[in-house]
Amino acid sequence: MKYIVLIGDGMADEPLQEIGNKTVLQASNTTNMDYLVNKGRAGLARTVPEGMPPGSDVANMSIIGYDPKKYYTGRSPLEAASMKIELEKGDVAFRCNLITIKDEKIADHGSGHITSQEAEDIIKTVQEELGNENFSFYPGISYRHLMIAKNGIAANTICTPPHDVIDEDRHLHMPKGEDSEFIIELTEASMKVLKDHPVNKKRAEEGKNTADSIWLWGQGYAPAFTPFEELYGLKAAVISAVDLIKGIGMHAGCDIIEVPGATGYLDTNYIGKAEYAIDALKDHDMVFVHVEAPDEAGHMGNLEAKIQAIEDFDEKVVGTILKAAKDYREDISIMVLPDHPTPIALRTHTSDPIPFVIYSTKEEKIDNAETFDEEGVQKGSFEIVNASDLINIMTKAD
Repeated sequence: MKYIVLIGDGMADEPLQEIGNKTVLQASNTTNMDYLVNKGRAGLARTVPEGMPPGSDVANMSIIGYDPKKYYTGRSPLEAASMKIELEKGDVAFRCNLITIKDEKIADHGSGHITSQEAEDIIKTVQEELGNENFSFYPGISYRHLMIAKNGIAANTICTPPHDVIDEDRHLHMPKGEDSEFIIELTEASMKVLKDHPVNKKRAEEGKNTADSIWLWGQGYAPAFTPFEELYGLKAAVISAVDLIKGIGMHAGCDIIEVPGATGYLDTNYIGKAEYAIDALKDHDMVFVHVEAPDEAGHMGNLEAKIQAIEDFDEKVVGTILKAAKDYREDISIMVLPDHPTPIALRTHTSDPIPFVIYSTKEEKIDNAETFDEEGVQKGSFEIVNASDLINIMTKAD
């Protein structure tokens, strides 16, 4: 038996009046996910343990089979692993967003999905101007970058994710508590550095959002994971455009498969991700495929974009995988789920349980669920389960 886990980041939502009090999943055409529900078993999963923040780090760690209560030390150390940045003792990794500021408000947590090349030019300038023996900046993908602080500096500073405070006064959400003055100073200094940066001048001329400031958050020390193969007896691989997800996979000892054209947004190579996943089953027992686009649309509050992202995920990822699975030489079990809700109305994550479905080509296990959405799966045979148990549930079912 082979296993594929398909994660549509942020797909879950809340009922919206403008679409007839339906959720975005209910309003979207999800033919393939509905098929899996009709032929498989469905339910709800709690991806965020009580008392923990509903971030993609915590939620995806749960889905990949690691209890965040035991393994979580922060988001950014996971991203550092993906970027091949080795953290020394005392190093604190921070996510470093490039954000757009308008009228002193955080207008865009991702600078209009700035290109990786543009962002690299900016981060190199930030490093030249602000980097020193205590702080180093490293370029990543699009707006997602890293800053490493030495000697535990600001490890306990209270920082707010920028996507949680879109259109709010930045001054109200500056870092607080221990060592916060260091992070505030870097943030303010970056605004002076970036004000007349050539990349920003060009983007402004093109009518695009500019990278007006860095924003530091999600810090932590390096974690210590038990290898996935040791925990579950399976060799696994991870496919994602997002450093965070790759980092979780790397800490878990999974192979990371790079797919050309994977961007983390609506223009990502959906079909390529699915095809690479099927190919990876030749020498892996389980493959995790993560798609970021629905979450990004949720943070933007863009209903149309979120529907498009969900429908593309259903057609191009789930549909491609399902067709290939039916013709595959071995039986395949497929699990589909979001990691957390990213409601359009809130533009940030919540910790509500998410819908999931498990389908196997080996044996149809039909329950009473009919549609893949927050309400439809509640007719399924699973009660609310902890997401960190899903790998065991999936593999033991077969």
